[in-house]
Amino acid sequence: MLFGGSKPVIGRSNILIDMPIEQVFDFVGHHFFDNYPRWSSEVIELKRNFEGPLRVGSQLQQIRADHGRRTQSSFVVTQFEENLSLAFEDIAKKYRCFYGFERPMNSSNATQLTFIFELPVLEPFLRPFEKRVRAAVEKGADNNTRDIKALVEAHRA
Repeated sequence: MLFGGSKPVIGRSNILIDMPIEQVFDFVGHHFFDNYPRWSSEVIELKRNFEGPLRVGSQLQQIRADHGRRTQSSFVVTQFEENLSLAFEDIAKKYRCFYGFERPMNSSNATQLTFIFELPVLEPFLRPFEKRVRAAVEKGADNNTRDIKALVEAHRA
């Protein structure tokens, strides 16, 4: 288990992006504030609580509309390793997410992107719907990587 916890709900997705790792990390990591709402269409509003570039300790707030339900959360950057990884954790410890960047052995011009989203503990009111929540989290992870791929590769053109 990447983040630990008892019976977490985890969505994991991997995708090969036909762009060098430096460009993919730049799009996701260095330009997160501008691009995150583009690949996560549920984000209605994103605010930053810091000046300068994204780094470990940077805090952001978001308002999302997920399946008709508006939620607000604050999250902090817990990992920012150039061309390797980017991770966030909800201030209230309700979710974590991780972006991993790897160069495939056979290519210097492609990037293997891994995205992991975790709900460490399922809220009690959601437990009766656990199967649906798990399916939605898995689908959301796949959509996330697919959308990043499309945006990054289109950005090249």
